[in-house]
Amino acid sequence: MGKSSKDKRDAYYRLAKEQGWRARSAFKLLQLDQEFNLFEGVTRVVDLCAAPGSWSQVLSRVLIKGESFGRCAWQDREAKFRQQMLNIMSTDGQNVSSPVSPPQSQQPSPRSDVKIVAIDLQPISPLPGIITLRADITHPATVPLLLNALDPARDPSAADHQASHPVDLVLSDGAPDVTGLHDLDIYVQSQLLFAALNLALCVLKPGGKFVAKIFRGRNVDLLYAQLRIFFRSVYVAKPRSSRASSVEAFIVCIDFRPPAGFRASLEEPLGVGSVLDEMLKERAAQQPVTAPPGYLQDEQTGAWNVYPQKVEDADGIVDLDVEDLTVDEPAKDVRWIAPFVACGDLSAFDSDASYKLPDDHVSLDPIQPPTAPPYKRAIELKRANGGVYKKVSAKG
Repeated sequence: MGKSSKDKRDAYYRLAKEQGWRARSAFKLLQLDQEFNLFEGVTRVVDLCAAPGSWSQVLSRVLIKGESFGRCAWQDREAKFRQQMLNIMSTDGQNVSSPVSPPQSQQPSPRSDVKIVAIDLQPISPLPGIITLRADITHPATVPLLLNALDPARDPSAADHQASHPVDLVLSDGAPDVTGLHDLDIYVQSQLLFAALNLALCVLKPGGKFVAKIFRGRNVDLLYAQLRIFFRSVYVAKPRSSRASSVEAFIVCIDFRPPAGFRASLEEPLGVGSVLDEMLKERAAQQPVTAPPGYLQDEQTGAWNVYPQKVEDADGIVDLDVEDLTVDEPAKDVRWIAPFVACGDLSAFDSDASYKLPDDHVSLDPIQPPTAPPYKRAIELKRANGGVYKKVSAKG
């Protein structure tokens, strides 16, 4: 959690310290869950690029401790309020049509058989019930480490890169150190996302979910279309706690459905790789061949051409209008656009606004300071040289 002037003016920065979160990014995951109900039926999760651990902290408090936030907490409050009103009505002697039953989720309800694995290059301070791995998600050796953490009984020498006990949800909140060159940053972020996707393909079960950070750019639609190959639904979500001035967004992929015959392989880190064309041709060959309306197949080339259209003018002259088009060309301009969803209640804080603090406000320290930040050495050298505003000796 940073300490720049912008962070200090940010309501979510202060709210995270007040509520005990390690970073303000915890609200992003909570607001995504409000919209997509990510944690429903989830017991096994992999959190990639997890440092400093705010998303893993959310998973620990929701899945292991059984706490409720966001929409679930609001539903619990509404149920508790209705329960109180029904009790008041029953004590006043009024008729109550239905028997009074206590709310089902007022008390924390921990889930059984929960396993959460967090991975990052930076060390992560311990969290209750979280297995932490210090590894590089872009390196092929990380996949066996992850599989062994998910299933300790697995044979470490096994060459199969498939989880024996797949997970329900894979999260990735990782981002590269931005350079300010937007095209370069977007490209590096997309490669980081593909590395996360490669891990997800190895451990995600059919019907699972995948959530990752993206940088929206000019050609990001291609990335959405590639993810659509593996998931039934793909959404682009912008939580309210994410600054509107940032190109950051989150890709939410629901219902993992790999193509028939697909198997994740480390030799093809992006999944299908060059085999995609062969798989599509094989799938097309298995389907019955039907002539598209208005097309006629050439016996020699096999291409689908438009029927010759007879056009008769007022003088009775007939012209033949023949267009040499293939079946793929009429649909080449058709684009699939991923739905864009804004997450978070409109009554929530605006991450780009500055709010006036009360007079009795007390500044709190971060819940978990960075354990080994990459800028630690630079700070030590700066302090050794007298700090930022070091004194310059006057020339005699």
